[in-house]
Amino acid sequence: MTDAPERVYLDHAATTPMLPEAIETMTALLGRVGNPSSLHASGRDARRVVEESRERIAQSLDCRPGEVVFTSGGTEADNLALKGVHWARNGAAAVRTRILTTAVEHHAVLDPLHWLAERGAAVELLPVDASGRLDLDAFEASIEADPDSVSLASVMWANNEVGTVQPVAEVVEIAHRHGIPVHTDAVQAIGILPVAFAASGVDALTLTGHKVGGPFGVGALVVRRELAVVPLVHGGGQERDVRSGTIDAPAIAGFARAVEASVADQQKRAAHLAELRTELVRRVLAAVPDVQVSGQAAELLPGHAHLRFPGCEGDSLLMLLDAQGIECSTGSACNAGVPQASHVLLAMGCSEAEARSSLRFTLGHTSTAHDVERLAAAIGPAVERARAAAQPRGLR
Repeated sequence: MTDAPERVYLDHAATTPMLPEAIETMTALLGRVGNPSSLHASGRDARRVVEESRERIAQSLDCRPGEVVFTSGGTEADNLALKGVHWARNGAAAVRTRILTTAVEHHAVLDPLHWLAERGAAVELLPVDASGRLDLDAFEASIEADPDSVSLASVMWANNEVGTVQPVAEVVEIAHRHGIPVHTDAVQAIGILPVAFAASGVDALTLTGHKVGGPFGVGALVVRRELAVVPLVHGGGQERDVRSGTIDAPAIAGFARAVEASVADQQKRAAHLAELRTELVRRVLAAVPDVQVSGQAAELLPGHAHLRFPGCEGDSLLMLLDAQGIECSTGSACNAGVPQASHVLLAMGCSEAEARSSLRFTLGHTSTAHDVERLAAAIGPAVERARAAAQPRGLR
């Protein structure tokens, strides 16, 4: 019986390991009793944990504590922002049916917008360039065609697949010129890029615990007090009457500690990730010279390396690497067991074959030079086998 290979984790954009300080903070509270909405001493203690956590996140993200609405994660926060703001800005006084977003958003944004479109909203997926960056001229032209019909704009801070950083400041400037609020899904950016809510000008911002070294199942929507939001769930109004449900004090405390620690370490971590990414791309290109690198390095998250391997099926290459203990992800999504080319890559102008030949390697706080070395040693033979498997039998 052979030993299992040492695992090399290169999928931090999907989820990153919990930080030790977040684990310590959360586990210290798991044995305590007390609903944060109860008035007795145990309830007040739990409430104190929640409010201190809210203050920690606010301080880390340059916002007011009252602007932090805790949710079950990034998907709920995106749904709350999109549906809640759109509904709030449509009524007897104004009819605003249009929602503007990009063609490369995460499905946590695209799917609720599709749901709204089935119920009367006019959702516009604006084009991006070959790097996945929003076409600002198209964005501005769409608004100026009829600004009074736009309820909100949603543009992610940085893309989860390719890592392209979006021009959020320019989006805000254009949208606010016409009184249009802006939401951004920033789950990939917190702790990796400088993110300051007040300074950015955005009106609502999504983050989640498991992307910053916190626990699963907890996140937040940071939303300006001045922006009306219709709740999705009713039954207590625990979070500013915008979100109902008993809140998880231990998870929130672990989440807040992770946000605080990752933001404090952001500059140092970003430099380390950028150095590792540069070496990863260099080593992979040395082993497989015809690899194609997605995006422009100056506009990417420092830990993202999105690579296309001509002649390979990304799924096959992923499994070959996984057998060697190297964990990454493909550039495609799998719906109901049917592989589909990534909508992000197609929007960037890739062909179906190019999109399906992609792998995403993402680095994080536990990544090391040894991880890069392991990948460099494994990638050449894996690509050879993947290309052989993709050839018609008669040509092998």
